[in-house]
This record gives sequence, structure tokens and C-alpha cells, in this order.
Amino acid sequence: MTNRLFYGDNLDVLRRKIASGSVDLCYIDPPFNSKRNYFQIYTNQGGEDRAQAQAFVDTWEWGAEADAGFDWITHVDRLNGDPLNPHAAVLTRQTVALITGLDAVLGRGSLFAYIVHMTQRIVEIHRVLKPTGSFYLHCDPTASHYLKLVCDAVFCGQGGDFVGEIVWRRTSGKVGSKRWPRHHDVILNYSKNTELALFHSLKIAADAGWVEREYRHSDERGRYSLDNLTGAGRTNGPSGQKWRGVDPGNIGAGRHWRYVPETLERLDGEGRIYWPKKGQYPKLKQYLHESGGTSCGDIWGDIPLIGRTAAERLGYPTQKPEALLERIIRASSNEGDVVLDAYCGCGTTVAVAQRLGRQWIGIDVTYQSIAVILDRFATTYKDGWPAIEANIVLDGVPKDLESAQALANKKDDRTRKEFEKWAILTFSRNKARINEKKGADGGIDGIAYFATDSSSNGKAIFQVKSGKTGRGDMATLNNDRLREKAEFGFLL
Repeated sequence: MTNRLFYGDNLDVLRRKIASGSVDLCYIDPPFNSKRNYFQIYTNQGGEDRAQAQAFVDTWEWGAEADAGFDWITHVDRLNGDPLNPHAAVLTRQTVALITGLDAVLGRGSLFAYIVHMTQRIVEIHRVLKPTGSFYLHCDPTASHYLKLVCDAVFCGQGGDFVGEIVWRRTSGKVGSKRWPRHHDVILNYSKNTELALFHSLKIAADAGWVEREYRHSDERGRYSLDNLTGAGRTNGPSGQKWRGVDPGNIGAGRHWRYVPETLERLDGEGRIYWPKKGQYPKLKQYLHESGGTSCGDIWGDIPLIGRTAAERLGYPTQKPEALLERIIRASSNEGDVVLDAYCGCGTTVAVAQRLGRQWIGIDVTYQSIAVILDRFATTYKDGWPAIEANIVLDGVPKDLESAQALANKKDDRTRKEFEKWAILTFSRNKARINEKKGADGGIDGIAYFATDSSSNGKAIFQVKSGKTGRGDMATLNNDRLREKAEFGFLL
């Protein structure tokens, strides 16, 4: 089983590196247009001090990237695909009309830039899904109504369907003075092909209050509820005749027994039929312990947020519980299927897919996320990690001098910072944290803590240079090391 972890822009990866009709299930938990920056929280070696590093930015503005995306979506040739790219997505007329209309309604601001960003990627996700595939989009009320319109245009315009809206009641929320407290997120579910979509019904543990209401009776076998022994419709066969003197036709207009007399006798002999007082009709006992739980519906109130002391907590912002992804993956895929997360963050989707025996594809634009995922796997599997690592294809991560130079020579601030992250996290085997204090980092780009023989912890500092270096840089590093009381200083 080969799994793939891509470091790069998910739109570029989807378009160039993932074939059409190759994915069974896609779940994404993208930015929500929250107008916030999110930071990963670190607890250093020994639990001493807490630090943070920026994980991703969720602020949007209309610029060159949004302009290019809008032009790509509304270009009429896209309705017929791209003859130069056999894997190019085909846009529906509904998608083009929707984005053109929203341009007039919303104007070219932050919200519309976000919608254009998401539309391009949803179009590609539809393309890479198999006909049996499903798509789950995790969002909140900030833009969920617009995202549903986009998904309707893309999926329902090409033979797919809106399967349903899952409400995840994730918290009790805080008391709000000016609005209702927010208790839930929304997960939109779509199928690529209405007739072929894979889905497994799931059972979940019954809520205590529901058990009290529905399973009000008990005997030596345990709690049970009462169910009808008859079904609608008359029949002239054995199930339409009297049994134990009871005519099913008298129980309700045009009814029959759900079982033939021989089966009714067996059930009664096993004590599974409830005989009420005179004048009432027998019922079937349905035992709680035999039910396997209650059917999982579209309101999920049994999966809480990750607790502050939970073992799976990584300190990553917006981290979702493994139980949430396990439910989605079990419902809409089989073992060996390919699960895609195009905004994989700290890797919950791919971690659960690995545990459940699925193949997986993860994509993220920050190297910090790639490092968190690799460290998560190494920590989870420990002795088994070398074999798992050998079957993960890392794509987009610098592997030689030429590719490292290419990353270092990018001119924008984001990719320069990405080079620092890659260098430090690769050298430290993903254990260091990145210093995010722009212009005031004191010459320190990263810090790592390690256990020593004493009761205190050791400290190492990192500086990254992508240009020429000399003895003066080493002297500066040593001065910074002394100032920070660090045992080691590394110049990369």
C-alpha cells in the first residue's frame, strides 16, 4: 500500500498529480473565512513553557490570484474541458452562472475571493472522485450557504446529488450577549453519482435519555422496547389468519402478522412476545443489548471536541477528533479504498485512514503541517514507523540541493519562511518549533528542547541562512546561544 503526502498548493497538486476517477472518498476541513490567523501551541520538553507557531492564515483579499481564478471559472472554453490537459475539470454551466452572478451580488472583496478559491478546488475534487465516491465538506455558518450553492452547481449539475447536511454538535458553547451561542459545525455531504454512491449505515451508542424513553421495560434478559407484530396490508396466507385467537385484521384496518404462525410460536416460547392486559394486543420485545446501538443520523452530538489533556491532542488549531473522521471513513469507504484530504493540516484524516486500512492522499501548503503529520505517525507507531515511512511518497518536499535552492530562492515572504521551516524541521526530525516573531526574533529561527541527565531540560537554537555565510555568522550565532542559555546552536 503506497500513500502520498504532498507539500504544495492543493489546486496545483489536484490538477497535475491526481488522476481523474482515482479517489473513493474526499473529506476537507478548509479555512472558514474566519478572518483570523491560527497558531499551533507547543508544550516544550518536560512541560515547561508553552509557545506557538503560525499554522495557517484564514484572511482573504481580492488580488491577482482571485482574478486568475475568476477568469478560469468564467472562461467559456472550460465548459468543454481543456484539450491540452486530458485530466482537466469540466465546469458545469450552473457553476459558471453562479460565480458570474455572485460577482455582481458580492463584489470583489474578501468573501468572494474565498468563494473563488473554494470553487476551483471543489471542481477538481469532483473530477478526481470515482463514480462511487463521496465528498464531505466541513464548514461553519460564515460561508456554508455559499459553499452549498457551489457544491450544488458542481455535483448536482453532473449527475451527483446532495446527500445531506450533518450537524456536528461539538460544544455547549459560551454565553453570548449579542447572539445565540454557536454550538455546531456543518458537514455537507455529496455523491458523485446518485445511483452508484457507496454508503454503509452505522450504529452508535444509544443516548442515555433516549434509552430511558424508548426502552422502558425490562425482564431477566434486560431492557426492551415494544414493537408491532403486524404490518400493513391484508393477506390470505398463514400470516393473515388468527393466531392464539387474535385476528390481525382487528388490530388495524387491513393488517397481517409480520411472521408466520410457526415463527410466532417460537418467539413466544423464547419469551420474546409481550402479552398485555386483556383487551390489548401482543407486541414484540426488542432488547437493547441486541440492537447494536441506535442508527446514526445526521445530528452528531456524541463526539465532543478534543479535551485539553486528551492523548490525541497535538496543539494544532482546528484539529478535529479522530472519532469524527472514523465515522465518515467507515460510512463512505471500504478497506483498501483511497481517501483524500486536500487541506490535511495536522493529518487526522490520513492518520485515521491509515489505522482503518485505507490508502490515503494528504495535501497541505505549509511544511509545518507535513512535519506534524510525519511526527504524528512516528509517535503513534514507534517501532513500526520505518515500514510505514517506507510506503509514504513525499512529494514537493526538497530532496536535493537543487530543489532546496529552488525553495530558498522564492521571493515572497511566505515561501522564504517555508524554507526556514523545512530546514529546521527536517534537521530536527520534526521536533523543533518555529519562531514566528517577525523582525524581532533575536536572530533565532527555531528552538528545540531535549532531555538531559539533570532535572532541567536542554535547549538548542537554530538559524537559517539561504545566502552567503562566514565566520561572523558563526560568532553571532554563538552570542545568541549564550544570551538564550542554550546548550547548542545550529546554523543551517
